[in-house]
Amino acid sequence: MRVLSPAEGVLAFYDGRVEDNRFAPGPNWVDAGALSLGIASYAVVSGDQALVYDTHVSVEHARFIRRALEEQGVREFTVVLSHGHLDHIAGTAAFPDAEVIANERTAELVAANRAAIEAGTHEGPPGIDPLVLPTRTFSGREQLEVGGVQVELIQAEIHSDDATVLWLAEERLLLCGDTMEDTITYVTEPKRLQAHLDELDRLWELTPDRILPNHGDPEVIATGGYPRALIRATQQYIRMLERCREDASLRETSLRELVAGPLSAGWINYFEPYEAVHQENLESVLSAEGP
Repeated sequence: MRVLSPAEGVLAFYDGRVEDNRFAPGPNWVDAGALSLGIASYAVVSGDQALVYDTHVSVEHARFIRRALEEQGVREFTVVLSHGHLDHIAGTAAFPDAEVIANERTAELVAANRAAIEAGTHEGPPGIDPLVLPTRTFSGREQLEVGGVQVELIQAEIHSDDATVLWLAEERLLLCGDTMEDTITYVTEPKRLQAHLDELDRLWELTPDRILPNHGDPEVIATGGYPRALIRATQQYIRMLERCREDASLRETSLRELVAGPLSAGWINYFEPYEAVHQENLESVLSAEGP
């Protein structure tokens, strides 16, 4: 685990993108979907309070986060879940004294899948047992204060239908969860691409100076995050996926070629494992009916 400092009062707890380093032998969602791409959880820290944005891929990871924050004098924790995918909710048991906040859709999804998640049959092993459910929910937008720092929770439908992003308006900083990634977004709702494009426009209108994704390049995160143009890079890729439905030649084009424009502009960086993500996205979009 690497502890990065992308902004004043913001810490990133990053693991993954380490060659030949595995969480566990055999197939498992931690290595396949999280550490292979690199993953960060974040903390907004002010005085003795911290907002922990996602609890990482295991309780052990989350305990590391908690210890690191306690060493900085944090005594009061609030957890906010960016969405219900396993690599973002696995460590919540390390914060038994914290309020756990999620939007209503996230709360609904994790509750419905609780038995399978705990058994390790929802997305495969390892199971998350016990799975800690949200203790407080919201819909739309909600303001929080963390030791005097104003943080707005904004519900969105990008990547999944239950996303929550964090907006620090005074700092012009957007913590975007999985709504954007570097190199490309992971499509889990192939029938909802237009909704994702519209929602990305809504995030663009916030006019963030910097964006911090959960899956991204640790060097970029460590130096402050991504430019606002990460939003446009994500939209360009989604539109390219839509074009692949009608243009068979694009289906044979490598990811590096498809995103050449955003790469050359410095909006994103190329990371080879996302070639496999692109192939999954392509198969998902081509097999889906409707937009």
